[in-house]
Amino acid sequence: MLELPDDLRGAFKEPLGTVFTDPDALLAADGAGWPLVAVGDVVTAHLLDAGHQPHVAVIDGRTEREAVDESIRRRLPEADVEVANPPATLSRALLDALRTALDRDEPTVIEVDGEEDLAALPAILATPAGGCVVYGQPGEGMVLVPATDESRSLARDLFTRMDGDVDAALALLGVG
Repeated sequence: MLELPDDLRGAFKEPLGTVFTDPDALLAADGAGWPLVAVGDVVTAHLLDAGHQPHVAVIDGRTEREAVDESIRRRLPEADVEVANPPATLSRALLDALRTALDRDEPTVIEVDGEEDLAALPAILATPAGGCVVYGQPGEGMVLVPATDESRSLARDLFTRMDGDVDAALALLGVG
């Protein structure tokens, strides 16, 4: 549905929120609200280890382009939904699964066949006020992004610069 253009790749090098290395400190920080959406296998495992089941977890079995260690994989719950999402894209299936998971009362694990790296953007856009998104920043830690007007504005700016049918993608997320 959307594809990351080459000229936008550098925009994702800087974290969109505060970086934490300790999940307990992250969970105690201002802005760590509910629902909590975790993007990434290692992030999800760290939050679960801290006793906090994310409302939505988006995983793909990889970290920094390599398969996750078996010790991480064993700590992750079984997927509730599986979707295809090629690298450097946001597929209709992923956006739909994310929106559906946020609307559910039960925690949901979305397993991506492909890559979940860009899923933080639609998660920031679709997470209700008071919630937050946590994603991994390679080599740095976990990034906490509270769902605020400011974070949504930044995410929307990046999202709308992607190639593809942005209006349909926003409508699918319910944020048209």
